[in-house]
Amino acid sequence: MSNEASFDISSTVDLQEVDNAVQQVMKEIQQRFDFKGTACRVARDEQGLLLHADDTYKLKAVVDLLESKLVRRKVSLKAMVYEATEPAAKGTVRQRVTLQQGISADKAKEISKVIRGLGFKVTAQIQGDQIRVSAKSKDDLQAVMQALRAHDCGIELQFDNYR
Repeated sequence: MSNEASFDISSTVDLQEVDNAVQQVMKEIQQRFDFKGTACRVARDEQGLLLHADDTYKLKAVVDLLESKLVRRKVSLKAMVYEATEPAAKGTVRQRVTLQQGISADKAKEISKVIRGLGFKVTAQIQGDQIRVSAKSKDDLQAVMQALRAHDCGIELQFDNYR
């Protein structure tokens, strides 16, 4: 048995919680007076979320509503990438919101560079869309986790499989 300890760094979004938040938003849109008779809606597909509204003002209200529901369900807003607003049919507007799953290659390189710059005796290996950090000392791993929590990487990081 190896005497090295390790953990994985990943960035995932709980899609079930996103679905629940979308359902809550749709329910509130149907019930709120300021949304009565409008074409406002939120739908989730494979790529992410698609927001529809009558105008940009209503779209901003839908975005605020969606973000509040996601925060309540502990879904990080860092995982959401908003694309440009575009016109849709019948004078409405729509906006695509992409949900980032996994760590991109560029972000993985940046995170490994940060880890190497900390000065601990740890090794970071990029494995697809996650990073495995291993070391002989569990204290070094704990220090790396704490340093990464303090460092803003632009994405939400989860630390899994700590052994």
